[in-house]
Amino acid sequence: MAFEVKDENLAEQGKMNIEYASQNMPALQEIAKRFEKEKPLKGIRVGMALHITKETANLVRTLIAGGAEVAITGCNPLSTQDDVAAALAKEGVNVYGYKGETNEDYYKYLNNVLDFKPNATIDDGCDIISEIHSKRPELLEGLIVGTEETTTGIIRLRAMEADKALKYPIIAVNDNQTKHLFDNFYGTGESTLDGIKRATNVLLSGKTVVVSGYGDCGRGVALRLKGNGANIIVCEVNHVRALQARQDGYRVMPIAEAASIGDVFITVTGDKHVIDVHHMEKMKDGAIMANSGHFDCEINVTGLEKLAKAKKRIRWQLDEYVLPNGNKVYLCAEGRLVNLGAAEGHPSEVMDLSFCGQALALEYGIKNKGKLEAKVHILPEEVDQEIAKLKLKAMKIEIDVLTEEQKKYLASWQEGT
Repeated sequence: MAFEVKDENLAEQGKMNIEYASQNMPALQEIAKRFEKEKPLKGIRVGMALHITKETANLVRTLIAGGAEVAITGCNPLSTQDDVAAALAKEGVNVYGYKGETNEDYYKYLNNVLDFKPNATIDDGCDIISEIHSKRPELLEGLIVGTEETTTGIIRLRAMEADKALKYPIIAVNDNQTKHLFDNFYGTGESTLDGIKRATNVLLSGKTVVVSGYGDCGRGVALRLKGNGANIIVCEVNHVRALQARQDGYRVMPIAEAASIGDVFITVTGDKHVIDVHHMEKMKDGAIMANSGHFDCEINVTGLEKLAKAKKRIRWQLDEYVLPNGNKVYLCAEGRLVNLGAAEGHPSEVMDLSFCGQALALEYGIKNKGKLEAKVHILPEEVDQEIAKLKLKAMKIEIDVLTEEQKKYLASWQEGT
């Protein structure tokens, strides 16, 4: 099969959602217009493991406009939007995915994409890269470049690079300023709260909300919570970030202490068992847990399943667990990333920037075929600036330009006090 989706009859709704998203992705549309003329990806097969959303569909269309052939699967079992997958299938894209995938199907679809024998990969979480290195090394010879979308994936890639296990060049799109300062900060904040609200309909105002992790994502989540009137506790392992959280006005303490205080718990760390069973045992009756990190390991769901006396699905993407002490705790989106499991992910406006980065990173990697070492690379500053310039132009915002005198002053050291 050239595709495998839940329901082909959803294609028309998916098409409308893709078109709706495109209206809020004007910078990417400009790149698509240029790609259509220049065909910088002609003859390239791109294998993608990204969330199959309306925004991702616009990236797929951009790559195809640039001459690429594309095969795509989801990068999380709960994040595929079935109508979008159906629309891509109808457009002739090799697409594999449905919301609620089994673990077996998840890896089958990854390998369907790899059977496409890609020359370039686009990843979100490093699963497709890991699968190639661990199980499909015969594909390495044909690979020119890969890109990685998210912090979790970059953590894994840096570990591969340190172990000298990485065998083809990967561009860290996550490290673009136009990605992590916007997608991670603004996007994660809004979409995380959107997912929790859809799953629980909880009033955040007045609640004590514990945020584990204070990187770009955690900072964005905390800021949005502050705007909703929540009382915020931050848990961190990094001294500088913990200090920053305190200076931003939040309480800072270990999770073991916060566990008995919080009403809502949100993990955004990229690490394992940040909320463990012994923390859950301390939680209030009615406590809510949600994860906004990429993988479902931040909350120890397996341990919770063993601990609980009873479990039931009580509403959309919300499970109730009864603990041995009689307290009930609630888990959003099965402990998977709540913003896509229980909502629609980041707003299109912010993904416009991220996916400009993906498209231009792929173009950069193809243009520099054979010149990039097998390690993690960051795009040149001028590419980041070009993305921001495209977005500002679309927003009809003008900025200042340095005079020749100002340029000379900034480039020299002779002129002082």
